[in-house]
This record gives sequence, structure tokens and C-alpha cells, in this order.
Amino acid sequence: MIQTFAFYMFAIIVIASAVMVITARNPVHSVLWLILAFFNAAGLMVLVGAEFIAMLLVIVYVGAVAVLFLFVVMMLDIDVAAMRAGFIKNFPLGIVVALVLLAELVLGIGAYNVGAIELGTPAAADAPAMAESNTAAIGALLYTRYIFLFEAAGIVLLVAMIGAIVLTHRPSKSKRGQQDIGKQVRRRPDEATIMKQPEVGKGIEL
Repeated sequence: MIQTFAFYMFAIIVIASAVMVITARNPVHSVLWLILAFFNAAGLMVLVGAEFIAMLLVIVYVGAVAVLFLFVVMMLDIDVAAMRAGFIKNFPLGIVVALVLLAELVLGIGAYNVGAIELGTPAAADAPAMAESNTAAIGALLYTRYIFLFEAAGIVLLVAMIGAIVLTHRPSKSKRGQQDIGKQVRRRPDEATIMKQPEVGKGIEL
């Protein structure tokens, strides 16, 4: 019973959040509705026993959306005073949303402890493999059979990151702010700046 109720609640909120994402006029509000949709989609994944996918939804997608939200806030010309006024006006609504998310979290954990929703009857040969968690099964498969593909993907991503840094890096034409490591190493102690704290009424002896 609790599983069915949690499923319909998460599903309805996901659909409603998705509709609000495409109908909201403010892009910041669209991102916030998208984050809510991702959280509830993660709840659906937990209900079917796919906790690894739920973790990916929260860590990867919500984390990426949070970065996107940060860039939107940095790029838009936002009036700080108006934003604070809107925050105070919408503070009760934010508390309600936070309480709803907390209730969903407690309900999802309770439904998961009861047991995952049975999507089908597994074969008898697959019964021993179902004993371990999804995360352990994916990790064992990824680091055994697909270890070379996993390492190749990591190398490709590393090369892509280095290439992006090289392509976007532009050497500064100004000499200001550049370091001369050799000059810093050859510096003598008498050429260094020393911080002193003289007493009140006394100067610094040179």
C-alpha cells in the first residue's frame, strides 16, 4: 500500500514539475522546477530498487543543474533588493516545499525498506545474482569485464579536458602579475620584506 501511494505521489510531482519547467517564464524558476523533478525521479528509481540510478540523478544531474543555476544568476542582471524582497515574500512557500521534500524522503525510505516494487518474475538462474545490490553488481561488472573500456573512456575525457584548457588558454601580454621563479629563488634574506610590530610610540629601527 505504501509503495503504491509513494509511486503515484512521486509520479504526479514529476509530471507537474516537468510541466512547470516548460511553462515558467522565469528561467531561474524553470531550473528550480527541474531540480524538483530530478529529486522525485530519483524517488521513483529508489522504489523500483535502482538506487544507483537514483544516486546518479541526485549527484550528477542535480549537481549540474546547481552549477547551471549559479551561472544563470551570475550572468543575469538581478536586482539584489528585489531578490531579497521576493525571498521574504516567498519564504513561507519555500518552507512548505522543504517540508514536502522531507516527507517524500521519509516516505521513500519507508517504502524502500518494505521492499522494491516487483517489475517481473526473475528466472531461477538469475536468483543468486539478485542477492547483491545494484551498485555492487554494476561495480563488479564495470571493473572486470569492461575495465579496459572504462579506462579508455577516462583517458578520452582527460585528453578532452587538457585540449579544452589548451584551446581556451591565452597568454597574457601584460608583464603584470607574472612570476619569475628564478628571481624568487635567488632572492637574498636582506632583500625580503619583514613584518614588524613596533610598540606604541616607537618607530622601526633600520
